[in-house]
Amino acid sequence: MKLATIRTPEGTRAVKLEDGRLVDLGAEDVGAFLGRADWARAAAAASGPAYDVGGADFAPVVPRPSKVICVGHNYTNHIKEMGRELPAYPTLFPKFADTLIGAQDDIVKPRESDALDWEVELAVVIGRPVRRAGEEEAAAAIAGFTVMNDVSVRDWQFRTIEWTQGKIWDSSTPVGPYVVTPDELPGGVRPALTVRTTVDGRVMQEDDTGTLLFDPVHLVRYVSTVVRLNPGDLIATGTPAGVGHARDPKVYLAGGETVVTEVEGVGACVNKVVKE
Repeated sequence: MKLATIRTPEGTRAVKLEDGRLVDLGAEDVGAFLGRADWARAAAAASGPAYDVGGADFAPVVPRPSKVICVGHNYTNHIKEMGRELPAYPTLFPKFADTLIGAQDDIVKPRESDALDWEVELAVVIGRPVRRAGEEEAAAAIAGFTVMNDVSVRDWQFRTIEWTQGKIWDSSTPVGPYVVTPDELPGGVRPALTVRTTVDGRVMQEDDTGTLLFDPVHLVRYVSTVVRLNPGDLIATGTPAGVGHARDPKVYLAGGETVVTEVEGVGACVNKVVKE
């Protein structure tokens, strides 16, 4: 099952992809829809108005999550390219709802930075409230997966030893277009999928989510030990090697580029970089 949030003249709507159409689910967005205890059954039975896929304007798949937790240093090759040791525990940092944009929206390069970078990530979407989850509870809490481009403002990120100020720029982070339920993916809640970034058609990142140090179930368990997870919350699982900041010479997004971040079987964010 594939779920999305689209913008319409009447506001945002939660929809499911069915037979090449987007069928209305009777909720204003996917986050609100996942708040229903029976969301999976309701989605399967939905028969509301339909929208054309080709003309769809995708909003962030969950426009207002109560939290977005991101994981750094979760692919071995990326850890090595950044000159760090393998971590014993997940490295966590937050994003906020104001950071998120739709899967086809423009990425606006901040006027304050000359070090804008790409980071393709598989993101977990939570489908039920969970706290201090065990293995089975954590797996059951995963509604599905989506694509995130954890766009990073590197010159601000590395001003201090704490990364958050380089990760939370307003309207900078594409997420979507779909939430894909685990039953549609090889590996289910521990999917093995190719992730890839291209910039103007040139492959910059490519890896396999099966190589994550901390897999999605582990991350739900770990994060839910610290803080409750609510329906619609997002956990970005980390990025592989190939970021612009780690290249020699460094490569950053200057404006005018088209960045495609994609996850096999889940979808792709296709975004034009524009100057503010």
